[in-house]
Amino acid sequence: IMGDNVNKIMTNVWATVFVALIGLAAGSLLGYVIAVIAALFPKWGSSGVTIVAAFNAIPIVALAPVMTNWTKGVSEDANTRSMVAKILVVMIVCMANMSINAYRGLTEVQPFSEELMQSLVAGKKEVLVKLRIPNSIPYIFTALKVAVPSSVISALVSEYFAEYIIGVGRQIRENIVLAQYSTAWAYIVAACLIGIIMYAVTMIAENILLKKHA
Repeated sequence: IMGDNVNKIMTNVWATVFVALIGLAAGSLLGYVIAVIAALFPKWGSSGVTIVAAFNAIPIVALAPVMTNWTKGVSEDANTRSMVAKILVVMIVCMANMSINAYRGLTEVQPFSEELMQSLVAGKKEVLVKLRIPNSIPYIFTALKVAVPSSVISALVSEYFAEYIIGVGRQIRENIVLAQYSTAWAYIVAACLIGIIMYAVTMIAENILLKKHA
């Protein structure tokens, strides 16, 4: 089945990968920025991160229909509206995870390191750039190892409720409804491969960058 429908399957695979990668990148970047702001302003930082982390408790099956409804005015093109809604779902899921882990990395520094920089009259910016951010790098990859599978899962689930019929998740649903189970299983295999490949790339990147970091 996969060989007979390879072109159609790849079209849907690329649609899902695009949503997962853009949502992962946007969510991780936003989550890290939130963590940096929280680390710079510790009086309210932990509370702010806790509030952001609460987004992680929202079920994807509840979040996806809401985003589909909220983005109806984004564009007249159904494909564009659908893409924005799916990316927002993935972004929210990844943002919460990154903010929690990055905040830990930015704040859980060795006390003597921070005291040494303070004794050298280092400002907040220097402490952030030379101490906190380098210390947070392993925590970033810890977050990504959770966020990468989550981005694929949230992309697949959001496609179930999307307005525009494209993506691996939507094809799984459509083929099950039509009782085309062999085709549905082909898309399930494709979904598994997407998650495995993205996770493997993350692990390779971690090994390369952390060796340089060490």
